[in-house]
Amino acid sequence: MPASRPPQNGPAAEGEGDEFEPAMLDEDEAQEVVEAGDDDGDVAMDSDGEDDNGGEYNGEGEEAMTLENDSIAYMDRHKDSVFAIAQHPLYPHLVATGGSEGDADDAPGKGYVIDTSAAAPRPRPVLPPSYNADAGAGPAPLQNTELEPIFAIDGHTDSINALAFTQPRGEYLVSGGMDGRLRVYSVAVNGSTGAARIAFVGESQETEEVTWLAPSPSAEYANTIAFGASDGSVWVLSIDAAAEPAIQIVQSYFLHTGPCTAGAWSPDGLLLATVSEDGSLHVFDVWGAAAAKSLVTDNGQTVVSLTEADQRFAVEGGFFSVAVAPSGTFLAAGGAGGAIRIVSLPRLTTPQTSTTTQSQHRGGSATTSDQSSHVAGTILAGINTQADSIESLSFSPAPRTLLAAGSVDGSIAVFDTSRSFAQRRIVRAAHDGEPVVKVEFVRSAPTAAAAGWLLTSCGLDGVVRRWDLRGATPSQNAVSGAEATGLVKEWRGHRGGGGEGGGVLGFVQGDTGERVVTAGDDSVVLVFEA
Repeated sequence: MPASRPPQNGPAAEGEGDEFEPAMLDEDEAQEVVEAGDDDGDVAMDSDGEDDNGGEYNGEGEEAMTLENDSIAYMDRHKDSVFAIAQHPLYPHLVATGGSEGDADDAPGKGYVIDTSAAAPRPRPVLPPSYNADAGAGPAPLQNTELEPIFAIDGHTDSINALAFTQPRGEYLVSGGMDGRLRVYSVAVNGSTGAARIAFVGESQETEEVTWLAPSPSAEYANTIAFGASDGSVWVLSIDAAAEPAIQIVQSYFLHTGPCTAGAWSPDGLLLATVSEDGSLHVFDVWGAAAAKSLVTDNGQTVVSLTEADQRFAVEGGFFSVAVAPSGTFLAAGGAGGAIRIVSLPRLTTPQTSTTTQSQHRGGSATTSDQSSHVAGTILAGINTQADSIESLSFSPAPRTLLAAGSVDGSIAVFDTSRSFAQRRIVRAAHDGEPVVKVEFVRSAPTAAAAGWLLTSCGLDGVVRRWDLRGATPSQNAVSGAEATGLVKEWRGHRGGGGEGGGVLGFVQGDTGERVVTAGDDSVVLVFEA
């Protein structure tokens, strides 16, 4: 987790063409600011009498621990923190987790594949308890299933900190470690039973430490994966178990001068955007589609290259997250001090949907705003409304036009990309003052009305939360007093602790968000039911 740094604030003028400056959005421009930690009682996230760690005092000066566990299943084979988690794209019941095997500096990495379909859903009684023969007996105890791994991921000599199934069919599982190794496993799933057969294919070691993995979404270039490294290099590999070698280098890039912290593919899989602690952003033309249209920069490798030398883009402390909009026409890069930079991208493929009018945007039926009229590399906006590093970014699925940002300062901010990236909402204490680790929109909501509005987040407070960004949405599942923030559900079970052996370091939720599987810093994997 990056260290805290002062926010990057400062005025910026708006303009056009070469004189365009990023629009710095101030808090007073927000449509709504939610102070989740206010003392006015609107959002009561903590119970009376609790201390900061979730314990309760018994009135005699002694602390009595109160443990809450909303999970329906768990897996506790890990002996130390679970750093990485990934989910099969076609069979979401298959989940891979990875971490460390101990506290020693040379502790080997270890991972597992689990089948979450074995988790029994919690019973939903059709009659109230008063209809029971013994009305005083209360409801039946909730079930919690222990999950046994179906496969062990080993062979690493240091922690596994990145995992990914290849796209679009999940034919391979890739693990990346702090030892620099990339290990590949074939995954064959029986379509009728869902049973998986997993086998080791091979390994590659090109760097000293893998920092992230990102599978290409392209069907044309299936089973392609990109990864970044602590030395700043970026690699694109192709996997084919029938070829020799099975793992082949497609491209390698060495433009970053500091650790490469995050990467994201464009929706069509033609471009790869990466950011670094050195404050740079590079968008690579992996397959030459941009070069064929004479859209690459002078280095012949990228369509966009921005560094701290451009004062409009500069962020002291560098960048830690990046996401590409569903339209593929712009991206968001999140960095130190709460800085977010919005940068335009070239359009390399024909859009599937036309751009809607501003009135349609207001009506809530808009597609993602079209930024293709801007020259690639144009800084469309500079945003500084959060106080610390932006650890996670997520765009809502169409037709919504939202961008969510999770920060180390504990806040979640939401922006409307169709309205000049105006701030729609900010929840200041989304995770009780602890850093927000990940935010992700639910891609396919349970109802049409909720589509594109539901956001899931996790933090170092050990809690997973779901937000409905339409506004106050009272629900039978809502936490008492939390409607003002849009909080509609939270799941507890992990130990909090501000990163000291507690917190949630990641999650997967499939397309529908009906089940959330978590990676805990407390060495436990939990399965929650929405």
